Amino acid sequence: MSKKLLLKDAHIEGIRYFETYRKHGGYEAVEKAFKMTPEEITEEVKTSGLRGRGGAGFPTGLKWSFLAKPEGVPRHLVVNADESEPGTFKDRYLMEFLPHLLIEGMIISSFALGANASYIYIRGEYSWIPDILEKAIEEAKKAGFLGKNILNSGFDLEIYVHRGAGAYICGEETALLESLEGKRGNPRLKPPFPAVKGAWERPTVVNNVETIAAVVPIINITGAEYAKIGVGRSTGTKLISACGNINKPGVYEIDMTISVHDFIYSDEYCGGIPNGKKLKACIPGGSSVPIVPANLLLKTINGEDRIMNYESLADGGFATGTMMGSGGFIVLDEDQSVVEHTMTLARFYNHESCGQCTPCREGTGWMYRILKKIHSGNGEMKDIDLLWDIQRKIEGNTICPLGDAAAWPVAAAIRHFRDEFEWYIDNPESQTRNYGLANYANPIPTPELQNIK
Repeated sequence: MSKKLLLKDAHIEGIRYFETYRKHGGYEAVEKAFKMTPEEITEEVKTSGLRGRGGAGFPTGLKWSFLAKPEGVPRHLVVNADESEPGTFKDRYLMEFLPHLLIEGMIISSFALGANASYIYIRGEYSWIPDILEKAIEEAKKAGFLGKNILNSGFDLEIYVHRGAGAYICGEETALLESLEGKRGNPRLKPPFPAVKGAWERPTVVNNVETIAAVVPIINITGAEYAKIGVGRSTGTKLISACGNINKPGVYEIDMTISVHDFIYSDEYCGGIPNGKKLKACIPGGSSVPIVPANLLLKTINGEDRIMNYESLADGGFATGTMMGSGGFIVLDEDQSVVEHTMTLARFYNHESCGQCTPCREGTGWMYRILKKIHSGNGEMKDIDLLWDIQRKIEGNTICPLGDAAAWPVAAAIRHFRDEFEWYIDNPESQTRNYGLANYANPIPTPELQNIK
């Protein structure tokens, strides 16, 4: 069984409420943290090796250490609960069933950062969760863990829940801050970075829900013990949102030492693929990370087992690997059409582009229209190369990573499944038959991929 740190109490009835959470060790980490200095807490987080769980994987303690501390200027912690990445729903699970775990993590993190006003920015579609969070905040405040002079520590903290209007772009930290300030959610140019000028031009740290929740077990068991879990730079546990063609979709906590094969097929996790179908492909880190065929998902290009961690999933770069991303693990069986899935993602990114950057504003719509043309049976062979050229000119040429998020799925689909695109073009009358099973459902050696740029 995988070691559980975040979800160890998720099965307990009533754990959403303060009394039950407190009875099972809740807020003991706050009491321990208040006996430490803010610098000591930051060092524990650094020692733990905790990396941002929202997708970027940047070391959390290092990010905290960048926070500017000008005299007399307030600082803020902002929790990114936007979670708009298709295929990702682990933060929703935490907020819905373990809200006090997030609040406890926020109290400790705010104390370490010297933030007296902290915010949870939650996506508009999570319409029922702000009520859960606000109830939990009220309970924590009534018990003396929020407000003035918490536990006679001299530290004051208020937590506010801010509801977004529903925009994927607001998952990007600077667009989130613009929206938090009441403006249109357009990304900002960087520098200055939020650590210097963030919310209301004050020093601000923006962290993902799972990242802040992980601070609680780090303080409870120490950073050194947390770092022993996992492997290499992939320390601690990671929540995975598993969905698609699997028998047991849901949120799983893993310690990043298990193989991708075991995660998909073991009864402890996804339970295999329904109806005896074969694995065709997977998007392992949310919709924006590169899709990979079965053979490159289960094994690296060197024939080693692919492991569910940051380094192993990225082994081989985008030519033969992918990314851990936000942990949105989407499994596709032999009946799925990569062309159709890519078209659906392109439509999403076109819809969610803020329109600030020309490559993204024009390119995402252009890619969607071409993919729709191919999928409908009206494509031409030159369209595939045109798609490749468009995505290449979007990637790296926008203010925020939404352009990259839109380009990477298209690039990976063409890189690994080009003959499926060609089949759609050559067989416009046979769109009901899925192409690709013989080539992708069964692992095949693909040494030529090493030469792909």
